[in-house]
Amino acid sequence: MTVMPSLADLVWARGYTDPAWARRHMTAARELVPSRSVRRGSGPVTALTAVPPGALDGLDVPGPYGQRVSLEELLARAETDALLVLHRGTLVHEQYLHGYEPHVPHFNASAAKSYLGLLAATLAHEGLLDRGTQVTKYVPELAGTAFGEAQVDHLLHMGTRMSYAGRPYDKALEAQRYFAVLAPRLRPYGYSGPATIREHLATALPTGEPGVEFRYENGNVEALAEVLRRVTGTTTSALLSELIWSRIGAEEDAYYLLDADGTEAASGGFSATARDLARLGEAIRCGGAIGGRQILPEAVASTIVSAAPDGFAHRVRFPGAPASTPATLSYHDLWWIPNDPYGSFMASGIHGQRLFVSPGLDLVIVHYASQIVSPAVPPVPLIQAFHAIGTHLQG
Repeated sequence: MTVMPSLADLVWARGYTDPAWARRHMTAARELVPSRSVRRGSGPVTALTAVPPGALDGLDVPGPYGQRVSLEELLARAETDALLVLHRGTLVHEQYLHGYEPHVPHFNASAAKSYLGLLAATLAHEGLLDRGTQVTKYVPELAGTAFGEAQVDHLLHMGTRMSYAGRPYDKALEAQRYFAVLAPRLRPYGYSGPATIREHLATALPTGEPGVEFRYENGNVEALAEVLRRVTGTTTSALLSELIWSRIGAEEDAYYLLDADGTEAASGGFSATARDLARLGEAIRCGGAIGGRQILPEAVASTIVSAAPDGFAHRVRFPGAPASTPATLSYHDLWWIPNDPYGSFMASGIHGQRLFVSPGLDLVIVHYASQIVSPAVPPVPLIQAFHAIGTHLQG
């Protein structure tokens, strides 16, 4: 019997393989579903001091298949929409492609997870959140679920194992179902599953002990976001605005997508301009300070790499990498750590969204893109390219 793909399957597949379609939704996501602004506040904009263009002219970087390519060719292969490079706090490169404009918020996809990690780490530092506490203490409705039985720290390190609604776990399928929860237009005909994020989390049955194995899953972040809402009594948008966005001197409001309950999609529904994300990255690189103001606790900003645990989440393989490849990445508080000589770390999202911070290279890079995701298309080695940019600027 031939099984026909659903409309949701076809829409999702198109987003993976059609960069023009993906780009449309990277910059206009709030036209599909409701959204809530992350307010920049009323403070002054933090200036980005720029140098004349040309700092990266003629630079070759590692490309697919191990060959060297020009930076321009790499950006073309990556379907890049924006590339911003700060070196020692100075804007040395700013480039927009495919009609993307500096003032337009761009979808961050899963890079948004890392920003929620900053919020959780800040609240823990301030004594308002206990990493070792079981999640049900904060969210009693999650009792009996994989997330409710875990500790807060397990959520921060993707340490739960679950089966949604009793079906075998499949990462790609669950990603599709997650977006079907958010966007009714992505639901197949006859869909009768969860209509909100909270309903979705309630179907996550535990299939193993938490804290034993790393498994990258959106539900960890959505459960953590609910914990933070219970701890603070405010929305994710308002919390991010209060603790970070209103403090970095952002030029524009950011925004989150919302489900039918008005709950933010914390694991991947965030959009912001490239310039404002660069301001956030620079504040983290400088120990949580920007423009002479302490934005984040220094203990939070400076320990993203050094505080990575030695346990279950210390060494992980990049999602989709063959099991035979070396486990060269670490994961801490929802940040990816390349374990390079420069103490770098990054927020990473599908289709090429990156915030790369490298204290050792005095470097912050924002990369927005609409990459094709297909086994037929080789991945673009963005981390290696960022290293090449950083070492070039260091001289």
